[in-house]
Amino acid sequence: MAILSSLRASRPTLSFEFFPPKNDLGSEELLETVNELDKLDPAFVSVTYGAGGTTRERTREVVQRIIQDTNVPTIPHLTCVGHTKSEISEILSQYSADQVGTILALRGDPPRDQPNYDREGDDFKFAGDLVAFVKENSNEFEVGVAGFPEGHPETQNRLTEMDYFKSKIDQGADYICTQLFFDNHDFFDYRERCNLV
Repeated sequence: MAILSSLRASRPTLSFEFFPPKNDLGSEELLETVNELDKLDPAFVSVTYGAGGTTRERTREVVQRIIQDTNVPTIPHLTCVGHTKSEISEILSQYSADQVGTILALRGDPPRDQPNYDREGDDFKFAGDLVAFVKENSNEFEVGVAGFPEGHPETQNRLTEMDYFKSKIDQGADYICTQLFFDNHDFFDYRERCNLV
């Protein structure tokens, strides 16, 4: 299900983010929660994707169930760290079959058990690479990317960060979903910087 039209509406939007439950009971409880939250008319709910794809299958299962059992537009997070182009193609094919219309393309964190993870051999180094791959290989997905009003922890400064942001947009990103921020000034400053690039 696509979400761009609701994001472009003149009214503020509300969304919720969930991590995939570890078991079937948790999945059932999550579905009950999503159905309850549907009363608040969220623009969408999103489902995270663990470091290094550790919850990949659970993410897909949860997304499938939410799409099948609720009326809430659902966006899976898709991280590229540690994945090959072939693996990403397979995931996109599965999401297409599941009638997912929107994904949130992220670089992702390295696996927790690999603190010195080397991205050099990865097919995708940055989220922008994933955005470009999705856009080149499928025209059926709206693609969102992450934005960082308070700055990305790995970026030297906010100007350098805007180069990464611009790259994601230039590669075809359709919308930005910001990380949580605690000071509205950070968000308004970030929005202004986005408009400048």
